[in-house]
Amino acid sequence: MKFLRNDPSLKERRRELRRNQTEAEKIFWAHVRNGQFHGLKFFRQYSVGPYILDFYSPFNKLAVELDGGQHNQAEIREYDAARSEYLNAHGIEVLRFWNHDVLLDVQSVLSRVEEKLTPPVLPLT
Repeated sequence: MKFLRNDPSLKERRRELRRNQTEAEKIFWAHVRNGQFHGLKFFRQYSVGPYILDFYSPFNKLAVELDGGQHNQAEIREYDAARSEYLNAHGIEVLRFWNHDVLLDVQSVLSRVEEKLTPPVLPLT
C-alpha cells in the first residue's frame, strides 16, 4: 500500500529527526506547537509522499522548511526545487527560511508565516 501522508516506512526517520532538531527548529517549534500560533495545528517532521517536511499545517496545507547552509549548494537547490514542485502538485505551499534568520529574528519569520495564513483585508468599496 502506498501512503501519501506519514508513510509508516518513514516513521523511524521522522522520529530521529524530531530527536535531533536543529537549534532553529527548536526555536520555531516553541512558537507554533500546541496550537499557540493563531490556534493552528502544526506537526514536526511530517511526511508527504517520499519527503519529510520540517513543519506542516494540514488545515492550511502549508509546509515550513528551515534550511542550513548546505541548501545553498547547487545539487541541493535542485533537490529542494523538485521537492517543492511535488508538494505544490499536491496542493501544499512551501515556505523556506534560513536557520540563520530563525536564530536572529524568529518574530520576522513568524510574521511571514502569518502573512501566508491570514487572508488579506480588502477595502470596502
